[in-house]
Formats: sequence, structure tokens, C-alpha cells
Amino acid sequence: MVDRSKLPRDAFITNPKVQQGYDEMTRKGSYKLTEFEREWRDKQPHLLVRGYWSYTLRPRYARNWQPSWAGTNIDPFYCEDSINLETMCVIDAKSPRGDLVAIKHFANKGQEIEIAQFLTSIKHPHNHCVPVIDLFPDPDDANWFFIVMPYLRPFNDPEFELIGEVVEFIRQALEGLAFLHSHSIAHRDISILNIMMDGRPLYPQGHHPARIDYSTDGINVLTPLRRIDHRIGYFYIDFGLSVRFSPGASPLVLGYIGRGSEVPEISATVPWDAYKGDVCALGNLFNKEFLQKYRDTDFIKPLVDCMRQREPQSRPAANELVTMFQQLCKLESPSKLRWRLSPRTESIPERLLMDVVTAARDGIRDIQRFVS
Repeated sequence: MVDRSKLPRDAFITNPKVQQGYDEMTRKGSYKLTEFEREWRDKQPHLLVRGYWSYTLRPRYARNWQPSWAGTNIDPFYCEDSINLETMCVIDAKSPRGDLVAIKHFANKGQEIEIAQFLTSIKHPHNHCVPVIDLFPDPDDANWFFIVMPYLRPFNDPEFELIGEVVEFIRQALEGLAFLHSHSIAHRDISILNIMMDGRPLYPQGHHPARIDYSTDGINVLTPLRRIDHRIGYFYIDFGLSVRFSPGASPLVLGYIGRGSEVPEISATVPWDAYKGDVCALGNLFNKEFLQKYRDTDFIKPLVDCMRQREPQSRPAANELVTMFQQLCKLESPSKLRWRLSPRTESIPERLLMDVVTAARDGIRDIQRFVS
């Protein structure tokens, strides 16, 4: 049942025609479980029999779920169980300790399990790869597995605000790539979707796992804290296309990679260097997310340009890129780290106004920290 005392006034429908419309939508199945949600509902018993490591899905996926708003005048938007799942193979869940986790259901076709477990076993500050919490087979199909990982959110949500936040992201992304390559692993699917972040420092009270900009009950829009003031961890995920090479083996591979179609040399017939492909794919990500979006990121252009060179052998190795980025950062004033990122779409008047607003806001925050 929905706790009516916690709902805002807007949650209650007073117009009979609007109420009739929502009732009709509910009867016709507008809020029913999707096909892949039904599959997760049917898998839930397997998640609950893991002994200590049992996992609970949201109330929406209970076997006998009925919409909590049915028969009430509550707008379904304000009912947590109206929030559906938007990804097919990954779902959020709660561990016995109440921690939010992500569970992926996948077919074991490549080296994903081996690589994920190997990376989890290595404790190193440059290991920016999502750790495995639990791994177990699907009782319904021996070729399919469940892998449990910490819940993460998109690395670019909320948006970056300050130059120092971009610097920290790039540092961790380069360190993580160099770490992978140093252990003879090529990711082969580096993209915006496959680098995520632990956003808990930005949302100390938590947020909803599907409606990620809202409170845990899905009702109130949240204002995140700033990245620059907190330690944020960024992680490579999804090693489904990754390759772990034998010691001394050639890094040449065949086949297309996941979302990195802009890597020019990829081919199903001509061998290409998987490490160099990773470097180019990450360079493309830096270019799209930072250089193309913000005026104040031009200092990383030499780095990005060499990562995106058309000739693969001209691209530096990942460990060389870590050093190169460190040198580029030394050329910049430390005070620049707290400069606001100005979108390239901003007009000059807009930019001046936003710079003044940001400076004033930072000044107020500095005073508050000093006083406290």
C-alpha cells in the first residue's frame, strides 16, 4: 500500500475525467510488466535461494503484484511500483544488508566470467573495473549465469560542472585502461554506456535505481552534491566482448567491436590491434563528451588527437597516455580545476552571467564551510 501521508498534494487526482483515464489505462495494461520484466519476475525465486547472498527485487516483480494505485485516486506516477525497467538483461536488487546491487543475466559465450573474476581478484588503486560480488548459474539453463555487481549510474549523469571533475574522470579512465592492458586484457567495447560511476557520494540519501534523478521512493526530484567536493569512483563495465591474451601473444583480433564503430581499422577479415582500438574508442569518448561540448577543455586536445590518429601504430600505449595526461595537467593552473565548464552552445552574455552566478555560489559555499 502507498503511504498517503508522504505524498504531495499533486499526487491526488481530483478531476473525475482524469481519474477515469488513468483507470482505463491501468485496465488496458499500460502499466503491466513488459516481456523482459516478466522474465525477471519468474527468475526471482532463483535469486532468493542464495542463502546469505539472497537478492530481493522491487515490489513490482512480486509473483502476485497488483498496481498499488488501483482503486484509489492516486496518480500512478507517485507510486513506486509503476516504475518499469528499461534494460533487458540488468536489473536492480537489494542485498540482505540492504545494499543496492545490479544483477546481469547473460549467456557465457566468451571470456566474460574469467575476466571479471580475474579483475576482481586484483587489489590495485588503478583497477577501475567493476568488481564481482557474486556469480551463479541459472538453474533453468546451464549456459546462462547471474553476475552481481555494485549498482552504478551513468558517468555523465548528473552533468559535469567544473574542469576538475573532467580531469578526475579522464585520469581514472586512462589509469583503468592502462591497468587492463598491463594484464593483457583488451576491453573492445569502450563507450559512453560502458563506463559508469558510483554516485552514492552525490546522493547521500540514495536515489531510485530506475528513476535515477528522484528519491528512493520515486517521488521527489533530487539535487545532487557536486563531484568536485567528493571522491567519485568511475568503473569499466561489461567484459562480454573483452579478450584476455596469453602472455606474449599477439593483440591482433578479428571482428567488429560493440559500440566503437568509429574506430577506423576494425574489420571482420583484416586483423587489427585490440589495444590500439581501445585507445581510439576512449579518445572518441573524450572528444564527444568534453572537447565537442565545452570550451574550457581544449587543454586535453593534444591527448585526444593522438588517441584518435587514423594510423593505429601512431597511437600511444595506454600507460604512455597516463604520463602524457599528467604532464598536460601540470601545465594548467591548479585554480583552473574549479572553473565552470562553459558549453560551446552558450552565447557570450549567457557565459558571463553563468560565470558570475557560479562565482557567487562558490563564494557562499566557502563562507558556509568556514563558518561550520
